Amino acid sequence: MTSKRSELLLVIAGLVLLLVLPHILYPVFVMKALIAGLFACAFNLMLGYGGLLSFGHAAFFGTAAYAMAHSTKLWGWPFEAGLLLGVAAAAAVGVVMGVLAIRRQGIYFAMITLALSQMLYFLYLQTPFTHGEDGIQSVPRGKALGFIDLSNGLNMYYTLLVVVLAGFWLIWRTVHSPFGQVLKAIRDNEPRATSLGYNVDRYKLLAFILSAALAGLAGALNATVFQLASLNDVTWQHSGEVILMTLLGGVGTILGPVIGGALVVTLQNYLAASGLPVDVVIGLFFIACVLLFRRGLVGEVIAWNERRKGS
Repeated sequence: MTSKRSELLLVIAGLVLLLVLPHILYPVFVMKALIAGLFACAFNLMLGYGGLLSFGHAAFFGTAAYAMAHSTKLWGWPFEAGLLLGVAAAAAVGVVMGVLAIRRQGIYFAMITLALSQMLYFLYLQTPFTHGEDGIQSVPRGKALGFIDLSNGLNMYYTLLVVVLAGFWLIWRTVHSPFGQVLKAIRDNEPRATSLGYNVDRYKLLAFILSAALAGLAGALNATVFQLASLNDVTWQHSGEVILMTLLGGVGTILGPVIGGALVVTLQNYLAASGLPVDVVIGLFFIACVLLFRRGLVGEVIAWNERRKGS
């Protein structure tokens, strides 16, 4: 009972902090951190709970960003419709990539996702609707629910917060559902899960598609907030970045990817103004964390708390 009460208090404190944060920090910076956290959580759903390492998650992020930008700017679709189209487009790409890659494991699975992602990158480079290296610029934010003007920074922040929290809740609910328990069983011992009668490939494919859709949700929100969809959203470097976020925060934890995403965004933001080589410093920070906190920041805290309770 005490543990549940503590968790409830932490959730309430977190929500209060998120509500007041845009009045303390620059709202766009906080929105970028929230989007990064959602993207990392979507990736963690596959890696941390399904045991599938993908090097192509930027394909889903970028696809949704392009779908959102194109539908709202050129077709005049409202915010909600563009968001749904972006998620659906990312999920469709997830279906194709998942069917092709899901029967492989380990490094073979990772390389197939990387290859397919790079194919998509070169397709978007040549396809007219993406405007090549220029990207789709000046994407209108529009109005949420027909009356909330998203051109206002605070309106955009609180609308994004609701959507991101819904995404976090869906991930939490999935992980703690029977489906999530089967995923963990497959991650820990796939042959045993198969022997128990579970269709392993089907479960992994469903997890892949759900992860792709949630990554697409992050991409569509990113295109709206920054009013831009570009090739940077689809690059393999972006896929590597989300892996970094997840490993820093803690693979297989709910809160870890959020912390990792916020940490990487913070480092990128403040290091950019310092004149230091951003990628080099983040790389050194990552090496230090791997050496000192092998479970990730949140993972180490959870392990320490379990050891404390055990003693």
